Amino acid sequence: MPYTTHESEENVVLEPAATADAAVIWLHGLGADGYDFVPIVNELRLPPSMAVRFIFPHARPRPVTINNGFVMRAWYDITGLGPDRKEDDAGIRESAGVVNGYIEQQNARGVATERIVIAGFSQGGAIALQASLRYPKRLGGVMALSTYLPLKDSVAAEASPANKDVPILMCHGLRDPMIAAAIGKASRDQLLSLGYTVEWQSYPMEHSVCMEEVVDISRWLQARLESRS
Repeated sequence: MPYTTHESEENVVLEPAATADAAVIWLHGLGADGYDFVPIVNELRLPPSMAVRFIFPHARPRPVTINNGFVMRAWYDITGLGPDRKEDDAGIRESAGVVNGYIEQQNARGVATERIVIAGFSQGGAIALQASLRYPKRLGGVMALSTYLPLKDSVAAEASPANKDVPILMCHGLRDPMIAAAIGKASRDQLLSLGYTVEWQSYPMEHSVCMEEVVDISRWLQARLESRS
């Protein structure tokens, strides 16, 4: 599938040749930008019948405590790596609001909410979960890569009934030194305990993406967003 690339200060958009009837909003990890996952789209080898628009937002620059306050693109601040660290509630919710805005933009461009997948890697995956589980209209799916469930104690109270059965794909490296696989599995188990449907895939990799994972992502996306025609 050939794509046309549109770049702006806010995002990178890959536009399919046919009129898009589905969209994937894909959030990058800490210190990266929207360009980080652009090359993966061609590797997905989606069939020509799938007219999917890919939107890769750039997080705004902000000081990151764990990196000595250095300003970098981040969806929220990180104060530490331990399980008892204080989470950046305001930053997480702010970035979830950014995702909500992108969903509304796609609606305005003719893409129904149930044809939109929210995806993210690491920090971006945390925001994908935060935004999607609370979104008031049914989404097409959530793809959470090498990540964890943020603000986990508030999920049950804040979860949207519309997305209680939204398909969730979680992928994680078994050798991840940044976000241990055990943390990802704990998030998966909490989601399962809350009644969500989660597909879990793990790989012998670190904090990255591998080709086996790309194949699994492609299969999952095709099942979620196959052409309606």
